[in-house]
Amino acid sequence: MRTYDFDKLPERRGTASYKWDQSGALFGDPDILPMWVADMDFQAPPEVVEAMVERARHGYYGYTFRTDSYFEAIVDWQRRRHGWNIEKSWISSSPGVVTALSLSIEILSEPGDKIVLQAPVYYPFFDVIRMNGREIVNNPLKLENNRFTFDLEDLERKLDEKTKVLLLCNPHNPGGRVWTKEELQAIGELCVRKGVKIVSDEIHGDLIYRGYKHVPMASVSEEIADHTITCTAPSKTFNLPGLQTSTVIISNSELRRKYNHRLKALSIHMEGYFGATAVEVCYTRGEPWLEQCIDYLQGNLDELIQFVEDQLPQVKVIRPEGTYLVWLDCRAIAEDARTLKEIMYKEAKVAFNEGSTYGKEGEGFLRVNIACPRSLMREGLRRFAEAVRNREAGQ
Repeated sequence: MRTYDFDKLPERRGTASYKWDQSGALFGDPDILPMWVADMDFQAPPEVVEAMVERARHGYYGYTFRTDSYFEAIVDWQRRRHGWNIEKSWISSSPGVVTALSLSIEILSEPGDKIVLQAPVYYPFFDVIRMNGREIVNNPLKLENNRFTFDLEDLERKLDEKTKVLLLCNPHNPGGRVWTKEELQAIGELCVRKGVKIVSDEIHGDLIYRGYKHVPMASVSEEIADHTITCTAPSKTFNLPGLQTSTVIISNSELRRKYNHRLKALSIHMEGYFGATAVEVCYTRGEPWLEQCIDYLQGNLDELIQFVEDQLPQVKVIRPEGTYLVWLDCRAIAEDARTLKEIMYKEAKVAFNEGSTYGKEGEGFLRVNIACPRSLMREGLRRFAEAVRNREAGQ
């Protein structure tokens, strides 16, 4: 079996990398260590790189389309990895998952309607609601015994006739929960009963730690599937976000017709020259790379948890069941965003995500991206712990 090197240090500065080359402008120091945006510091599978190089050599970068083998790769991946039997005709596309969320809100609601999110949650959820002129309804997650759960009673109270859509993060970002079938069924059946559509962001669904299983919301039942738009992509799984290629799966023919009509109205229905090739190669030849990547991430996670226990005992780790993102409860250090930013950016020279951007429920928390060589993760954690100790010693 081919083995892959996840310890290789990245060479990304000077490549127009948003993560590495924009950090100076964003955080005030060009040499800051970036461990924030959900972008791996692992090269994509070499099988993908080889296919991209071969495609580039052709030299004719004309309009392209999605072939039968592209659709078959997606169908087979969902069946093999997640036990979800989908049909080719259900598959649509989008340049990105956030684009798909925004388009879904457009077709499922009108300006002034209410859209539910469950904070703390990926910050573009707030943007796609507000910027489409809809009203945010927050159904906050409950943090119990260091683990997030749904608040069904609160959700039921908030689903009224003006509530049209629930934006679901499955698996959850930033909390790392891999929702169980029973949890999803409870949410799904409530939405069906209240006439609320579900738009499920499942972009992290392939990055699941051993002992857990990703359950696509639309796989729970046909009735729930009829109310659900599923948004996914290989971009987090295989580190392809710059290729701008995502998959939208809709079994309800009327919802799919509306979605595809809006997609074409904006003329974003065509595939980029490299995207379809990358998707197909990832889903047909990328599985061994992914399995080794998950094992490496597990090693990073275990080391981070031990480091925090030894060096930062005042911090609580919300242990993720999936994703390469770790949510840290730093409220014992500082509850306000300004202080946490000073510690990170100015004193530690490391950039994690500051938690208040995920909603007020995230104040006092940090999100750490551990999809990087272990040596980089160790350095980022060391810098942060040293800055915290120095600050405490100076008080």
